[in-house]
Amino acid sequence: MDFSFYRRNAWWLGTGLLLMFSSCFGQTYFISLFAGGIREEFGLSNGAWGGIYTIATIGSAALLVQAGRLADTVPLVRLCVIIVLCYAVAALIMTTSVHVVMLIAAIFGLRFCGQGMMTHIGMTAMARWFSANRGRAVAIAVLGLPIAEATLPVVTVTLKDAMGWRFVWGLVIVALLGLVLPALFLLLRHGRTPQNEGGGESAVGMYGRHWTRGEVLRHWSFYALLPGILASPFIGTCAMFHQVHISEVRGFDLATMTLAFPLYALVSVSTSLFAGHVVDKVGATRILPYFLLPLTFAIAALALPGGVWVWFVVMMGIGLSQGVVVTIIGSLWATLYGTRWIGSVKAIFTAAMVFATAAGPGITGLIIDQGVNFPQQALYLSAYCLAVTVIMAVIAPRLRAALPERPVQSHEPPEPDPQGPDAAAPQGS
Repeated sequence: MDFSFYRRNAWWLGTGLLLMFSSCFGQTYFISLFAGGIREEFGLSNGAWGGIYTIATIGSAALLVQAGRLADTVPLVRLCVIIVLCYAVAALIMTTSVHVVMLIAAIFGLRFCGQGMMTHIGMTAMARWFSANRGRAVAIAVLGLPIAEATLPVVTVTLKDAMGWRFVWGLVIVALLGLVLPALFLLLRHGRTPQNEGGGESAVGMYGRHWTRGEVLRHWSFYALLPGILASPFIGTCAMFHQVHISEVRGFDLATMTLAFPLYALVSVSTSLFAGHVVDKVGATRILPYFLLPLTFAIAALALPGGVWVWFVVMMGIGLSQGVVVTIIGSLWATLYGTRWIGSVKAIFTAAMVFATAAGPGITGLIIDQGVNFPQQALYLSAYCLAVTVIMAVIAPRLRAALPERPVQSHEPPEPDPQGPDAAAPQGS
């Protein structure tokens, strides 16, 4: 394995990794660890808690559609500072919340800044900075997700049980302002352009051109890809969000269940690194028909009788599919639609993902309130994954046929189009 790529681009890869790691405080698995204390203190049922989470997350997704385009126009350092400061404010509201309205505002801010903008900025930077090695760059950056997932749940549950859930959110504020923000300044002081990457800013997509957001929304590929791309975050979010409920229904010890997160992280890391090399060699579209198969069988296992080991099987399957999907989506949008307006284009997919993770807990929470527990719902989720796998197998060859036979570099100047990212571009052949 050639390690010169990683040494040469360590600063930029580290920036992507840190941004993805820092999204953890707005991710469902982290927020769901406080579900028991929040529900008890505010007097919420599973459905009410899921509904609050859904409302706040849908709001964050709507804002992300507009704010996501800032990644095309605002310098990375400045954008990172703004988002981290807003992130800290959201954590402060969570720490001091005394009313359901404050709780909704806190979750809105955490979801928008964390799962929304931090991951969006990180993946947009990787897609724009890297071209020839985009798959490997994305794979390194997304390591921040499983690293956080492997380390934070156990530590968080321990601190929460000892000091209370509000105390933990106070520590989140300290981490964001005292660690994340200085680290970003340190990593980005070397500039914003990795060397020897062929100019990611000029990499074109299907039909040898750059796609605007309006064109993407009018093309069939957007609507055909969404069901597959959203399946893993939707199902993974639901499983993690309802982990307290699952522990109660299945009689699993919650502390033991948190031990599955390091295994999930290990599987996700290994799969992501492998997928990164495969993407660079064969292309992201060739992996589309296969990435949901592990999740298809793993989520079905949740409905089977057995001890807490069942949860470990489920988390392994989620990790396998998630490790592949985060690597694919980090490269796929730039491959299909080019990088000129990658921030604006990617924002709609990121917003759709956030929306899916918002709808999941709310929908499944309401179904739980109707007497159908989440393990019983797992079989239907497995059938959905199988159906979507068939769809991906059908559309993947069509997407490949639209790509240039060899890398095509645009000779247009990199300055933004004065008409904006949603302006119509000339149609390709």
